[in-house]
Amino acid sequence: MTQQNIPEIPPGYMKNARGHLVPRDQVREQDLLRDETARRLTAKAIALNAALKAFKDESLADIADLVKIAGERYDVTLGGEKGNVSVTTYDGEFRVQRVVADRIEFTEEIEAAKALIHGCIARWSEGADANIRVIVDRAFAADSKGQLKTAAVLDLMRVQIDDGEWKRAMEAIRGSIQAVGTATYVRVYRRVGASGQYEAVPLDLAAV
Repeated sequence: MTQQNIPEIPPGYMKNARGHLVPRDQVREQDLLRDETARRLTAKAIALNAALKAFKDESLADIADLVKIAGERYDVTLGGEKGNVSVTTYDGEFRVQRVVADRIEFTEEIEAAKALIHGCIARWSEGADANIRVIVDRAFAADSKGQLKTAAVLDLMRVQIDDGEWKRAMEAIRGSIQAVGTATYVRVYRRVGASGQYEAVPLDLAAV
């Protein structure tokens, strides 16, 4: 595919969100400041994204090599790039994990589960279970891409309710789960003091 030539912005001009060229001296100072801040932070974010990708690639390659060496030592062939593996320092201070998890989606059976749960709510509406409606509404709310939030739906299965219709709904959720692939994660931990507990080293912006 031939890369299209992107026209250069003439000196002394800026392009607005509609694609129009605007003389720079006609752009408000606040708009200039906002533009500069957004560009500077975005450039740093792109660099961090590249560094995280490089770290993940290096970590997965190193762990795969470690697994391969272990297999060669005992004259067996191991999977190398598949399966969960923990790599811990000799003193137990740090731990790196390779975690392979299924990516799941829900089939059309999820609609049956939703109908059953709403039936439960209708029967319970006069009782003290009003909060269940909020939980359910959030669980079945689609994200920006129109997909159900997997974790929220699965959380419903942890709610233990002795009700036949609710139990059928949970069976419908279980039947709707379909694995569509796998995702591989690298997780890093450090030991908390002298205890046997480990805390994660956050690698996402929301956790730092």
